[in-house]
Amino acid sequence: MERLVKIGNIKAKNSKEIKFSKIGIGFEKLDRDVFNPEKAYDKVAEIGVKKARIQSGWAKCEKEKGVYDFEWLDSIVDNLIERGIEPWICLCYGNPIYTETAKQVFGAVGCPPIFTEEEKTAWINYTKATVERYKGKVNYYEIWNEPDGQWCWKHGPNATELGKFTLVTAKAVKEVNPDAKTIGGVVCLRKLDFLNSALKTGMGKYLDFISYHEYTSDETDVFEKVESYLSLAKLYNPEIQLIQGESGSQSKSGGHGALKDGGWTETKQAKQLARHIIADLICNVHFTSYFSCLDMIEALRGEVNNKSTYLDYGYFGVLGADFDEDGKSTGEYYRKPSFYALQNICSIFSEEYKPCVIPTFIYPEYNRRIYDIQPSRRQLITGGFEKENGKIFTYWYPSNIMTTNFESSISIEFFSEYSDIKLIDVMDGSIYRIPDNMITDKGDGVYRIDGLPVKDTPLLLMLGDFLLK
Repeated sequence: MERLVKIGNIKAKNSKEIKFSKIGIGFEKLDRDVFNPEKAYDKVAEIGVKKARIQSGWAKCEKEKGVYDFEWLDSIVDNLIERGIEPWICLCYGNPIYTETAKQVFGAVGCPPIFTEEEKTAWINYTKATVERYKGKVNYYEIWNEPDGQWCWKHGPNATELGKFTLVTAKAVKEVNPDAKTIGGVVCLRKLDFLNSALKTGMGKYLDFISYHEYTSDETDVFEKVESYLSLAKLYNPEIQLIQGESGSQSKSGGHGALKDGGWTETKQAKQLARHIIADLICNVHFTSYFSCLDMIEALRGEVNNKSTYLDYGYFGVLGADFDEDGKSTGEYYRKPSFYALQNICSIFSEEYKPCVIPTFIYPEYNRRIYDIQPSRRQLITGGFEKENGKIFTYWYPSNIMTTNFESSISIEFFSEYSDIKLIDVMDGSIYRIPDNMITDKGDGVYRIDGLPVKDTPLLLMLGDFLLK
């Protein structure tokens, strides 16, 4: 980057300043009281996310049969909306007053109410009450969480059970609020057969979206998963779209949950976030949600009255925290490098835009400045986006985040309607002017840049002013 001229930084936008975005964040597990949301609301709004995934907590709402207490959930919904963030609700989990096995499970996680008529009816009644409660405030309802994993379908994952459960729940949502959007699947594993068997029950006819989770250090996996799941789901409902409901990585080793074995650092986490979120945007998912807002216990395999089973700390947060003796996230929630990377991405990709193809050639030529052949197009991940005032061509080298810090350069030729050309680094928000001696104007809108930096994190070649609304 040393040849470029820094001319400024991305102006961070608060969630209230953004009208539309495809980028959200996880605000889950408050059904199990794992953190203090009051200390997180304002910091999350600083990021500029427009959606927050929350969990409905049936067991917390209905502790006496037929009596609902939504006060705790009302507070979360209202506080998010007040800050310009749209909450969407994952309807979950079980309830020990109806399901015997749920009495032993912390938070009744993974105890679906599918075995007796009483629990089935109680679940539908609760679903309808929740949807009725939040008419005009919550528009998206997701049905269960990661049912393809035994941690969230504890008697053993069963796609047909899930499909039937999703179907009746989605019907109940639509019955109360025909304008509500229903989300199903919520799958985390790479198994076409599971999702296919669930769809065969007919659940797809009542769903607006399939959601999936993708925890990976290699974001090239994202493209295969999106393509396969979306094409499969459209065989059952041509109008269905895809939501990326959870992705993320740890910020240090020694944690629990997905990717727990990796030698993660805060820098590696920020890289993973930037690469994965922008890969999701390239795939044009309906929206994408990063997990999570805060370091917190995983709380998926806990046993009631056995605290040691749920002191399983996960370090996925863009905000860091300490933990008290009960595992609750405490202390002053602090911002990690991933916080700022996500903030920059939210500000850049705010308001309406659409994917586009920017005519581009990348030449794998020898460059004396690196004493090596520069990367070719097929070695990079690339994508294009356009607004009324400008376009962006994003690119990065998808090297192994865990072992490599990669820097090189590329020689790129492209067509642009705009002569104003800059480079943005999403990791620190820097905006650079490209010196004239690096750019060749080949006429009629075709330009060539030699020695343009390429890194293992997304850089954005901005043509015109994509940053304008």
